[in-house]
Amino acid sequence: MKHLVLAVFVTCVSAWSLMVSVRAGDTGSVLAEANDYKILPPISHGDLTIFPVVSARVHDTSDFITLDEGIRSGDVVVTEVGNLHSSMYRRTPPVHPNGSAQVNRLVLVNNSKHPLILLAGEVVTGGKQDRVVGKDRIVPAESDPVDLSVFCVEHGRWIETSDKFDTHASVMVQPSVRLKAMAQQNQQQVWDEVSRSRSAMAAAALGPARDQGGSIGGSGFGAATHELQQLNSTTSYAKARENKAVQTQVDSIVQPVQKSYESVIKQLRNQNAVGVVVAVKGHIVWADMFASGSLLGKYWPKLLESYATEALTMPGARTEVNMKDAQAFLENWQARHEVVDSEPGLYRQRELIGDTFRAFQLTSLLAREAFDVHMSKMTN
Repeated sequence: MKHLVLAVFVTCVSAWSLMVSVRAGDTGSVLAEANDYKILPPISHGDLTIFPVVSARVHDTSDFITLDEGIRSGDVVVTEVGNLHSSMYRRTPPVHPNGSAQVNRLVLVNNSKHPLILLAGEVVTGGKQDRVVGKDRIVPAESDPVDLSVFCVEHGRWIETSDKFDTHASVMVQPSVRLKAMAQQNQQQVWDEVSRSRSAMAAAALGPARDQGGSIGGSGFGAATHELQQLNSTTSYAKARENKAVQTQVDSIVQPVQKSYESVIKQLRNQNAVGVVVAVKGHIVWADMFASGSLLGKYWPKLLESYATEALTMPGARTEVNMKDAQAFLENWQARHEVVDSEPGLYRQRELIGDTFRAFQLTSLLAREAFDVHMSKMTN
């Protein structure tokens, strides 16, 4: 009996040790990845500061397609649940007990011969209301319909404007909205943050209209007033971002930052620019890191506009930020809680929750050697 108890005890201790070593190894992989990142001198304009990041480690991402590419080619279809038809299935269609449209659920089919990357924060417009993708994930090539976790970013509308969704506006929600969808995963909080952001966009657009006698993009005061009325009448985040008065203000931040960014990257052609750390008013708010510079390049235009929108609308006092602060933000991966979501052989997503940050790590399991496709990190 004593021998049996001892054997059980040893087995339990060994299992516990294995669990600890696995978790330590997992954390170590994140830290190892982070140690490859090097912060470059910042690019600033107004309230927005971008720290480009280079890495010694890159991966081949040429086989992946993005949501914008898939929608544009027609190979990727996003629709309401109730709009599915049998021809969209490659195998026997599953039975969905709730076959009608739902606020927090859409269906996607990837008909391309390439795996699809979805990033949390990407907006699809149309259907019964505009939605934002709720989490990073990979959809396999030539997939059957896949359920998407989404959040509404157009409070109030529930009338179908199209049977399929589009990304023609190529909108990524700003970090403050993205955080509510990814971390809080709460529809009401997403709606509240969209409402706050839209109000802030209107206030930011109204100031120049007043100061310059209503001239926006060469328009007269009447045109400026019309744009602002349209902005105040919509509940759609995408339509607010597309508003000419708002876009003029966003472009005033984006264009000089983009020009400086292109100059920096051109000078560092032999280094691998894979991401950025973002500060607004001197406060570090976000980081996006990719497996390759080419993948960053595909998302960069919409990401930069999302950062600029945050700079346009974020309240609070300004402070100073430097490279040391940005590097420290990237190197801190001490998590007190971790959540893992995985589809074997396809992808793994880990959420790391620390005292001052949340991070999401999307790992591709498609290749012989797993690698991180995208990492996003935000300040709590």
